[in-house]
Amino acid sequence: MKQPTENLSTTDSECTTCNGHPNDLIKTRKDSDNDDSATNTSSTSSVNDVPLNNCPDTSSSSSNLNTSEITTTTNPNSSNELVVLPEISFNIRVQSPGLDTFDLPVTSSELVQEIHQVLMDKEETCHRTCFSLQLDGVILDNFTELKNIEGIKEGSLLKVVEEQYTVREVRIHVRHINELIHSCDLNDLYNGTNGYSLCLVNDITNSDIPSSPNTDRKKGAEIPDNDSSVPEYLLPNQNDVLLTPLFTTNNKVNRLQCLKVLSYSGWNPPNGSRKLHGDLMYLQVTTCEEKSFHITACTKGFYVSQTSDEKFIPKPVQPKAIFHSLVDLLNNVSPIFKKKFSAIQRKRCTKHPFERIQVPYQIHPWLSPRFEHTIDHFRAEDANINKLGHEDHIPGQVRDWNEELQITKELPKKSLPERLIRERAMFKVHSDFVSAAIRGCQAVVDGNIMAINPGEESKVHMYIWNNMFFSLGFDVKEHYKDFGGDAAAHSAPTNDLQGVRAINTLDLDGLHTLGTIVVDYRGMRVTAQSIVPGK
Repeated sequence: MKQPTENLSTTDSECTTCNGHPNDLIKTRKDSDNDDSATNTSSTSSVNDVPLNNCPDTSSSSSNLNTSEITTTTNPNSSNELVVLPEISFNIRVQSPGLDTFDLPVTSSELVQEIHQVLMDKEETCHRTCFSLQLDGVILDNFTELKNIEGIKEGSLLKVVEEQYTVREVRIHVRHINELIHSCDLNDLYNGTNGYSLCLVNDITNSDIPSSPNTDRKKGAEIPDNDSSVPEYLLPNQNDVLLTPLFTTNNKVNRLQCLKVLSYSGWNPPNGSRKLHGDLMYLQVTTCEEKSFHITACTKGFYVSQTSDEKFIPKPVQPKAIFHSLVDLLNNVSPIFKKKFSAIQRKRCTKHPFERIQVPYQIHPWLSPRFEHTIDHFRAEDANINKLGHEDHIPGQVRDWNEELQITKELPKKSLPERLIRERAMFKVHSDFVSAAIRGCQAVVDGNIMAINPGEESKVHMYIWNNMFFSLGFDVKEHYKDFGGDAAAHSAPTNDLQGVRAINTLDLDGLHTLGTIVVDYRGMRVTAQSIVPGK
């Protein structure tokens, strides 16, 4: 039997989902009371059940509904009437360096930034990150809708123009290339790393049938050849219950490795004189041919330098060649990388789009097969960076979760457009709160945060981190030995959570609840709440 990994599941008391979709949006809705009850109902759910798309901005939603994709007008006689105006669909041509011009279907309400994301996901252009889109020599603003751009029409030519790098753009580019290299690995999906979650779309659509119709998964045992037969492990009175069928069917896919090592060099950061020459960062690469290279990232791109592990020689190797994309450089120095990277991207593009995007409400599976532990310097860097006490942005600017939760709840909700915006904002804030609370609960159980009552005899330890309050009970079952024992101790936090959920479901003006989440991690149950103002 496969050994399970560390268990982690969460239950959120106030996570709300948006009930609209641009393709299914009805044009008129007249019953205000029904709308309120449909759009404002909160639910207690597990992170294993709600995979959605991630959005970095609090004002934007994590759901599929994007108001930038809908042109609406409201009827002044009815606050609930929403009229959807038709969008204009047309094709534009995109010219990228080194590629033939190709057509791209767009709509008039799309943002230029969405075209950027399409190009960063497309197989032929996915390795480009630092570029601008130009129409007739004019750089397009990323946050402008296409309908507001003068001169854009059917057949317009957008040129992908390579821009100069900054330190930030280099980090984004290198991280993106590393994600592309590991895009077909399942380790991060099972571990919930970097916002990714396990997706079963591939199993449901393509790989749900065993390779041999007459072979059972259990040790190749043959089963009767008829449609009504079921695998032996599903039959009653079985001594050995397999966990393997609960895993995805693509766990045994051979891993494609195109690089041995991709990491930041120990020569970082560049000294003052090298900064004047345009050096931004140094990378170290070991190819599958067992060759090691030190790569310099400058404002114009990437080149191989004469630096070694023992001596710093910033001069480029001869013949000198600067590549704007790190992938182009690696293709030039490693034939194996060129072959394997192309194969990885072809395989990545065959996946369902839902399997290639990050989600705000992550799935943390209870079970995981054993994987070969592979080296990833970026994963190691993320694990060793001390982020306790602040979010991933500027240290010291900690988010006030209680204020954000209450402000989004106080947003206007009289008309349908207002309710849509309110639901999107609420879902985004709750998703961020759940994600941060999960990291905090892991830090509490792992012992990385000191309790605020370590010397007390209380069997419930309390912690404060990132404007959240955590409570972790040790031997709490002793308090319930006369009232149900272990079962009562395990269900008590969930019952408290259900009470908060019931109050929040009322959605009454002026009635507020604390952000509350219950997390099971490594066999321990932790309750996290936003801090009450003034405490």
